[in-house]
Amino acid sequence: MLTVEENKVVTFEYTLTNDSGDILDSSAKTAPLEYLHGSGNIIPGLEAELEGKKVGDKFKASIEAEDAYGLRFEELVQKIDKEKLSHLPSIEIGMQLQAYDEDGMQILTVIEVSDTEVTLDGNHPLAGEKLHFDVEIIDIREATEDEKEFGLNGGDDCGCGDGCGSDDSKSGGCGSGCGGCC
Repeated sequence: MLTVEENKVVTFEYTLTNDSGDILDSSAKTAPLEYLHGSGNIIPGLEAELEGKKVGDKFKASIEAEDAYGLRFEELVQKIDKEKLSHLPSIEIGMQLQAYDEDGMQILTVIEVSDTEVTLDGNHPLAGEKLHFDVEIIDIREATEDEKEFGLNGGDDCGCGDGCGSDDSKSGGCGSGCGGCC
């Protein structure tokens, strides 16, 4: 029987909650999550918890912020002149914007809007939070050579956590899930 280890494609069902017990995300809304183990497509703490598991295993895992989306950094919260976003038809709290710098693309979330300023947060929406997962392993298979080289979906695979409990129209990400793209 296969176990979860590097270069295995793992399919699992999950429900993600915060410390208050609020459901942040669930594969029940979409479909089971499939990822390539060892490729960094899901948060490190969850990937470590999955290691060695078998099909049919069910478990709960609590992942500290450091092993999920990291700690919150207040220096990533900044106010900008609203005029700089005048090209947008409207600016609403919760909107996510893409910005580019020398490190590549960054997602900024609008957290406050006044008549003259917009406050943007560069932290991941789940940064600083302990996350709780309820997981069931559905399938494990050997990865193909292409999957090992390019990842699932040709290297464009987003794992779980991207939706962060919001709908895709506002998230700007590649969908719901429990930990990828981080």
